[in-house]
Amino acid sequence: MTKRADARRNEKALLDAAAAAFVESGVDAPVRDIAAKAGVGVGTIYRHFPARSDLIVAVFRHQVQECAAAGPELLASSTSPHEALRRWIDLFADFLVTKHGLPEALNAGDLHAYFLERLVPVCAEIVGAATEAGQIVPGINPVGLLRGVGNLCIGAGRDDGYDARQMIGFLIEGLRKD
Repeated sequence: MTKRADARRNEKALLDAAAAAFVESGVDAPVRDIAAKAGVGVGTIYRHFPARSDLIVAVFRHQVQECAAAGPELLASSTSPHEALRRWIDLFADFLVTKHGLPEALNAGDLHAYFLERLVPVCAEIVGAATEAGQIVPGINPVGLLRGVGNLCIGAGRDDGYDARQMIGFLIEGLRKD
């Protein structure tokens, strides 16, 4: 069954508001704060997401979908495939930094599989385009690249002296073909 347009708008507003609240206050952010940010009543949240874990999973999936959708858009709109890769990896890093500790909060292994299923093909497409254009060294494993970026994001948010984006910039520049 297809949702009405207003129900889809409410759900997107809820997911965006919940994501912002989770970044600000963690996954235990009060539901009334999320509802206020989304401009809906608390009952609307519970209609869409009966349990907090349903909301958390939906936010995660929504953000994975947005990151995946951004890949082809960036390839089409960037000045080069390498630039598209850099911009997409920045989005991916933003996603990772805001999700630190989420898997433990959910204890849901299928989210990791969903994450890989949606994002590895996007990364592979962008890496393939940059390789084909002769802009990065051949043989870059998309899964290895995503794991490397993930590892660089681990310290973000916990150490004010650590700049994950700078380290990721070094990584992406290091992929350039001479």
